[in-house]
Amino acid sequence: MQRSELEHIIRASGDVAQDDEIVIIGSQSILGQFPDAPVRLLMSMEADVYPKHRPELADKIDGAIGEGSRFHELHGYYAQGVGPETAVLPMGWSDRLVKVKNENTAGITGLCLEVHDLAISKIVAGRHKDVEFIRELIRHKMIREDVMRTRLAKTDLQIEEGRRIKTKIAAIFSN
Repeated sequence: MQRSELEHIIRASGDVAQDDEIVIIGSQSILGQFPDAPVRLLMSMEADVYPKHRPELADKIDGAIGEGSRFHELHGYYAQGVGPETAVLPMGWSDRLVKVKNENTAGITGLCLEVHDLAISKIVAGRHKDVEFIRELIRHKMIREDVMRTRLAKTDLQIEEGRRIKTKIAAIFSN
C-alpha cells in the first residue's frame, strides 16, 4: 500500500461512517509517520480502521470498502473495519497518534499509530509476520529498544506475558 492509497481509504472510511476522524491501527499506520516507508513494510493491501467518534460503524466500513467489496475489486486495496480493542497498546497511545490530513483525505483526518506503539501492538500479537515487521523496523532504524521497553512497561499485560515480551524485545534487537 502507498500513502496515497491510505489517504483514499481514510477519505472513503470517513464518508461511509460519516466521521471526520478515522483511526488506523494496523501495519499500514506506518504511512502516517513514514509516508515513504520501505517497501517490505508496505506489503499489506488492507488498512485496519475504525471511526474515532462512531467505532460501532466499523462493520459498515468493512461492508462498503472491505475485502471482496466493489472498492477492493476496483482499487486492489481495502479497509478492514476493526474495533478499538483490536490492538493492545501502551498507555498514552492516543496522545501520540500521527495525523494524516490533506486534500486527498478531503478534510477527514486519519490518525495513525506512532511507530513504537505500532511495534508494541505487533509484538503483543506475536504472529510470525508481526515479528518480521518489527525486524524490518529495526533494520531501518525506525524504532529504538529503550523506547520499546518504556512503552511495554506502560502496556496492560499479565505479568508473565509482560516478561515474555520483554525477553522477546531483547532477543529481536540483539539479532
